[in-house]
Amino acid sequence: MKQVQFVSSRVALCVSLALSGQVFAEEQSTVNLTTDAQNPEIEVIEIRGIKGSLTRAMNLKRSASGVVDAISAEEMGKFPDTNLAESLQRITGVAVSRSNGEGSQITVRGFGPDFNLITLNGRQMPGTGNSRSYSLENLSADGVMALEVFKTARAENPSGGLGATVNIVTRKPLASPGERYTFSAKAIHDSSNVENDDVTPELSALYSNTFIDDTLGVSFSLTHHERDFQKQQAHIQGWQANVDLPGNINDSKVVDPRPLDNEGNRVGDYFFPRDMNYGIEDLERDRTNGHIVFQYAPTDDLVLSVDYTHTKAVTGKNGIGWGMWNEYGGNINAYELDENGTAVFADISGNDGSFTASRSTTEVIEKSAGINIDWQINDVWHVAVDYHDSSSETDNGIDKGIGSEGSLVLGSDQLRTKNYDYRTGDVPHAQIHWLNGSTTLLESEIDSHFSQFVHSPGKAEVQQLQIDATWENDSFDIPLIDVKFGAAMTDQTMGGSNAWSGLIGGFLFNPAWPQIFPDSMFIRNDTNGFLDAFSSGGANLSPNYYYTFDFDEVVARSEAFLTNDVLGGDDYFATTAYHDLGTFSRSSVQEETMSFYVQSAWEFEVASFPVALNIGVRYEETDVTSVDEQQIPISVWWLGGSEWHTQYLPEDNTYTSEGQHDVLLPMLDVKVDITDELVGRVSWGKTITRAPLGDLAGGRVLSGSPKIGSRNGNEGNTNLEPFESTNLDLSLEYYYDESSYAAIGYFKKSVKNFIGSQVNETTIDGFKDIYQGPRWNQAVADIEARGEQATSDAIFLQMQANGATLNSQGYIEPADDDPSLVWQITQPFNATDTKKVDGFEVAFQHVFGESGFGIGLNATFVDGDVEFDVNSLDQQTPLTGLSDSANAQVFYEKDGLSIKLTYAWRDEYLIGVGQDQGSADNPPQFAKAYAQLDASVNYDIDERWTVFFEGINLNDETEQGFGRYERQFLFARQYGPRYTLGVRYSFQ
Repeated sequence: MKQVQFVSSRVALCVSLALSGQVFAEEQSTVNLTTDAQNPEIEVIEIRGIKGSLTRAMNLKRSASGVVDAISAEEMGKFPDTNLAESLQRITGVAVSRSNGEGSQITVRGFGPDFNLITLNGRQMPGTGNSRSYSLENLSADGVMALEVFKTARAENPSGGLGATVNIVTRKPLASPGERYTFSAKAIHDSSNVENDDVTPELSALYSNTFIDDTLGVSFSLTHHERDFQKQQAHIQGWQANVDLPGNINDSKVVDPRPLDNEGNRVGDYFFPRDMNYGIEDLERDRTNGHIVFQYAPTDDLVLSVDYTHTKAVTGKNGIGWGMWNEYGGNINAYELDENGTAVFADISGNDGSFTASRSTTEVIEKSAGINIDWQINDVWHVAVDYHDSSSETDNGIDKGIGSEGSLVLGSDQLRTKNYDYRTGDVPHAQIHWLNGSTTLLESEIDSHFSQFVHSPGKAEVQQLQIDATWENDSFDIPLIDVKFGAAMTDQTMGGSNAWSGLIGGFLFNPAWPQIFPDSMFIRNDTNGFLDAFSSGGANLSPNYYYTFDFDEVVARSEAFLTNDVLGGDDYFATTAYHDLGTFSRSSVQEETMSFYVQSAWEFEVASFPVALNIGVRYEETDVTSVDEQQIPISVWWLGGSEWHTQYLPEDNTYTSEGQHDVLLPMLDVKVDITDELVGRVSWGKTITRAPLGDLAGGRVLSGSPKIGSRNGNEGNTNLEPFESTNLDLSLEYYYDESSYAAIGYFKKSVKNFIGSQVNETTIDGFKDIYQGPRWNQAVADIEARGEQATSDAIFLQMQANGATLNSQGYIEPADDDPSLVWQITQPFNATDTKKVDGFEVAFQHVFGESGFGIGLNATFVDGDVEFDVNSLDQQTPLTGLSDSANAQVFYEKDGLSIKLTYAWRDEYLIGVGQDQGSADNPPQFAKAYAQLDASVNYDIDERWTVFFEGINLNDETEQGFGRYERQFLFARQYGPRYTLGVRYSFQ
């Protein structure tokens, strides 16, 4: 499909530089300048649709300095994918990580979201909430004109993209003179939805126009998107290494294939799961995006621009969960390990089984306001001044009822034993054998366990002033084309707070109050249809039932009965994160950066080969200030079972720490036109990524619920140096037809200052540990002397029988002769070694003449010495996100009909180091390989009306994760396919 566009004003020729100094805008501007200089009314043939998008992206790649890839809008208001992250994964070397079944963040060449910088029209954007990572699902694709991915260093770009810098280019009215607009309406059906609307809308409007002889322009876009869906999952919070095992267990109840040493002892580590949980979340997500730009060109040489972008995304969740908690030592009755020492079966006594209702509403508000002055002073000098103030604020407490994220936990400890079983299937079983003689807990036996509420808002802000100048060489007879130089002042602040209610309202079923929850409140459900995409899910799951109950009814009954008069101490039920039993902390990190750069472009010939050289350097100096406000911990008390709670002084303390670092980032790009079709490139340069926010926050935070084996804390380090990578790229690109090419590239990254986490065993003055103290050990001895099992519940009762007293809140407090409590404190550090990542990228794009058929294929293969050694319990500093990836696209486009199939595959990769309830060795989290098939069909009814269909995740792919080994299950998630039917009206 083609469209004729008339270029009628010289003002439009330089306007595309107004808000973006990036490649896409430069290419577009160059085309307009050349055309306009020859004839102000020459027809420009604009190729639209899939072929046009691919051709523009290919031409950008060919003409760019360094290794640059792009995705271009197929036409106004129509991006190749409705999600920006899903679009980016079509680019060679880019893989996607998902949130709620949608593309959220990207990994480039094996470097995860924190290593990639997102800019909007060349401006550095804040991460989503209290982080550096920008969540792309919060920005609508409809108002985006192009996505540019800079894989090699460029002095003029803001720093932070060690993996890549991704620039989001939005529409600017003076760059496309005349009136243009488009409207679209979509009906979205998410096949996973159960509780909410089966069909939800997405409405979009884009408008652009110029006035007064194309000297004044305005464009805006507005999109509203709703999605209702269900998330089903099973998960384990963490794996414990080398836990205490009972010394008197019968050999017939143990299966352990690990080898024996000369003394008959087993060789190697062993691992047990901390818990096993299942859950269903019904979610509603609303997202509204707006973007507006005003441009004014009082002369042909001056363009003034003002723009504003606003995003509001609200996600509401109602969840139900069920599962069990495990402790070890005397609790273990029987177990089976595999050859890696992973428990695939365990029979465990004690603790409890529970059913949980949860609720939250999280709001993300992102704003960016900016002003730009673009002045072509004369034929030699060009100056641009740009300022923006951008923020991203996340708040999980906008639920009007509870003002936080709340969990209500009901259940029972009246059980004989629990079985964890992962010997077959994709999802482990967690069967509980209750004292009532069955595997089903009766409604009348369900009691209050505890509740908790969390409020953790976060905000990231960037204020940035950039001044850029370009000098065109027309004075010296040398092959220098131009020199660019500039300076920037960037003030970035990231901060947030965390309020936790503590575990409130009727702990541990002692005393028991099942009478406050009538049997009629609970609805028993079977597991048919739950995780049925997995072989051991659905009706095959054990347990094969779960209870649902009304969140508001439990709140009302708990507020009425679980009062302070009943519970004593500071305990009472209230739907607030700011509870008397709770904790509060606040932290912020401010980075103030001054940066300077100079960059020059050269063109010459070597042995008759045209050569383009781009060389430059960027210098940055950053001051870091961390302010942390938190309560002062003083002791750990035991409430019985697995409930250990940290106690605090009533007043807060504030810690301030400072740091500083500077970097010098040189770069060099060489492009050689070997033939008219063959292009070779060599790029070298340095890039950085600054430390994660949580690592820079200088205070020490201890767990508020330090269970045995999970007595953890963390401490920041304000003086962390950034990750610094020295990069080498080699590529060969063959452009053999108008829209067809093949390319192969090699890249190598040597990264120093790698930031890892080390866990140090630390004792703190005044902290004593009841566990394995004299009273604990005596209780164990007394229980075992009677031939009974020394579970944690039995030890708690025996200690009281031996004379230990409970305080007014029902806790046993530490005694002076108890040993010092040993905390596992995690602290980040810069590793001294240099780690290397290298790999190959291949890409092929071919359009079969005028047949309408086309194909696009790409793959990335990466390797390096940054992988996690699963067989070692030593502290490690691996690279997260490293994986091979591949994408395929097949399309047909002719006579108003376009059909496209896309397939994206990503191999197994490391999500991160550390598990919520993992042991002190900082165990890993891996994601299994993922592959997704999407499709779209568009049909042009006439020149303005189009109907379309989109199918996402047509193969019903699931997400799965594991720990050190595949049998160390961590999560399984199921979402299902999504379908969209829509109509679009366009005037261009």
